[in-house]
Amino acid sequence: MKNFVSRHFAVAMAMLVCISMWGCSEDRFKWYDGRIGAEIVGFVNDSLVIVGDAQAWLKSHEGIFEPYSDVAGSGHERLCVYNYRVQEDGPRWCGQLDDENMTNAFRGQMTDSIVWGGDLPNSIRLWKIGESQHKIKLDKSLDGCSREFGVSSVKQWTDGKFIVRGDNSLKAGGGGCHYAILDTVSRTLIYKSLNENLGWIEDCNDVRAWGDDVYCVVLDDEGKKSCILKNEKDTISTPRNFAIGGFWGDMIKLSGNICNINSDKITCSDIVWYGNELKFYQNDEVVVEY
Repeated sequence: MKNFVSRHFAVAMAMLVCISMWGCSEDRFKWYDGRIGAEIVGFVNDSLVIVGDAQAWLKSHEGIFEPYSDVAGSGHERLCVYNYRVQEDGPRWCGQLDDENMTNAFRGQMTDSIVWGGDLPNSIRLWKIGESQHKIKLDKSLDGCSREFGVSSVKQWTDGKFIVRGDNSLKAGGGGCHYAILDTVSRTLIYKSLNENLGWIEDCNDVRAWGDDVYCVVLDDEGKKSCILKNEKDTISTPRNFAIGGFWGDMIKLSGNICNINSDKITCSDIVWYGNELKFYQNDEVVVEY
């Protein structure tokens, strides 16, 4: 009986201590092994691909007077560069962020070696292969239009600047802004309307500049009349018909083919990527998988 009373007295004292300290509780945090959410972010050239992924974590909370709870999330965003022509043991390079929560670090490819992300239009994160990530706060303004758009694309433009678009912003009506110009030197983002010189890019599904020349991908739903235009009037000959496509850094994707453009001549690799997994095919057989 004495032992029984002693045990219960000890438990009661422990509970009183917990109450005086606003309750006993335990928080646990762990990172899971492995990576999740792997996706292709861009292409460096005709043999290297940029892949982004993250790491999952779990937070657990338990207390005497509180229900047990788990909260799952992900962070530690990572970029890696792989060879997509030849199967190798692992990546050529990887860089990882320390952030516990996701930062939208890789929303798209900006140049051949830079991936963009972040909270546009307020700020942009630039992550160059081989370097750490940089965050730039932006000043924004409206020039000839009155309504902003959600950003989905940042590509190279003339005068060392970048063109910023939304999914359908080039067709915006009612005073909406069609595109924006990002100047990373002055840290500004200026929303604009299409003028007479650029009105022709309204029908572009993707657009960018090489030097002073503007290139545009116009997609046709049937895949028979999709084309690449240069400065409105010139049509760039393509080695195959394509239904989907666009610019990935300095490369062009025509349906499943990753292609290079040099002096307005397009050459496509015999490696095919269908766009829905980290597998690359040659003659309908998987040659590289990550």
